[in-house]
Amino acid sequence: MADISRMPLYRTIWRWHFYAGLFVIPFILILSLTGAAYLFKPQIDRWEERDWRGLAAAQRVDADAQVAAALAAFPGAAFHSYRIPEAPGDAAVIHLGLPGGTMRDVAVSPQGRVIGSADPDQRWTAWLARLHGKLLLGLGGGILVELAASWAIVMILTGLYLWWPRGRGLAGVVWPRLSLGGRAALRDLHAVTGFWVSGLALVLLTTALPWTDIWATGFRAVRAEMGWVSGVQDWKGGLDPHAAHDHGAMAKAMDGAMPAHRMANAADAPRVKLDRIVLRAQAEHMPAPAIIQPPGAPNMFGPPNGNVWTLTTQTQNRPLVRKVSYDPVTGIEVARSGFADKHVIDRAVGYGIAWHEGQLFGLVNQLIGVATALAMLTLAVSGFLMWRRRKPDDAIGAPPMPRDPARLKGVAAIVLFLAALLPLLAASLILLWLVDRLILPRLPRVARWLGMARAVR
Repeated sequence: MADISRMPLYRTIWRWHFYAGLFVIPFILILSLTGAAYLFKPQIDRWEERDWRGLAAAQRVDADAQVAAALAAFPGAAFHSYRIPEAPGDAAVIHLGLPGGTMRDVAVSPQGRVIGSADPDQRWTAWLARLHGKLLLGLGGGILVELAASWAIVMILTGLYLWWPRGRGLAGVVWPRLSLGGRAALRDLHAVTGFWVSGLALVLLTTALPWTDIWATGFRAVRAEMGWVSGVQDWKGGLDPHAAHDHGAMAKAMDGAMPAHRMANAADAPRVKLDRIVLRAQAEHMPAPAIIQPPGAPNMFGPPNGNVWTLTTQTQNRPLVRKVSYDPVTGIEVARSGFADKHVIDRAVGYGIAWHEGQLFGLVNQLIGVATALAMLTLAVSGFLMWRRRKPDDAIGAPPMPRDPARLKGVAAIVLFLAALLPLLAASLILLWLVDRLILPRLPRVARWLGMARAVR
């Protein structure tokens, strides 16, 4: 039987897998660790707010008095939303926009006393989200993460080709032969782990794309062109500032709001008191955290809510999200919308986001996410060790180039197809082609070290 590792197609796929893996390993380590932690956002948030729960429930004041206490503690602030306490002894959390564009979550006890406050952008989960999505580097970091995700898809697909049994038995294919020890055991661990996690990893990577900068911007344009838009996009993604939860933009939007929304005094407030809306909201049994926004308050993902009281939920389980609006004068329900009212594309994205964040099936979803992250870490570490063991001192250790690259039109077609779906992959391929044609011929030593010696003939 011919040695398949000598065949042009196999060598080419192997090289793609090698270079893709070498590039994405650092990102896999960071994204797997931060992603696994972020899966437990509800638990982390509850722990961070532990002092705001389980308080005395006697001598309660109404919701309007709680908002007034929060505004009194932060003069000049604007009232953005009221988070309904989950239990009678829990504090209400009043979301305020402070002068200058910063935000504050203010905890007010059932008795109307301010017991704490927090900058929502400085919470542990907010920091994890910025590290996971943008490496704490803003737009540049987000583009790097998107580029790494694009190449990780290439890595997984090429890895599946390399794993394909081709007549071998189950050992080393479905389970690793760890008893072999050394390089064979490491290779089996890498290949078998890659096989078992490949489907879940591809789901995680594709469900992350709507949150990216470049891909999501194009996706939003396609949705608009195809008429797939139904309401405001309610997930953060793309380069449009209105598509993201931008606390600064929300605060600035309130600067031009009517004085009524600051609720500085009873004369300026809407006729229906917040407390009456809270009573209506409690009957809706919204999943926590459920919030009420006053008329004209800025929407997290779009234009202001309009001249209505709005009840919604910030649960990460997107299929459970719904919105109810109430007349500011009578308090009567005037509109209602839910997940089923969205376009099928938005619903698909919603399910994907809920799965990605580990909230679609609760704890089971979180544990599957952790298992996926651990498997990706295993892939990264085992791949790095395999590389270090075979890497020569004078080269990067790339697999040898095929002798007859002209026979690989099928590979080129697949790469072009992926590039058409992943714009940053396409851009990086163009850059690599330019480097290969224009720079490496002038740097023969670098070309040999990279395993691209054919480029300098």
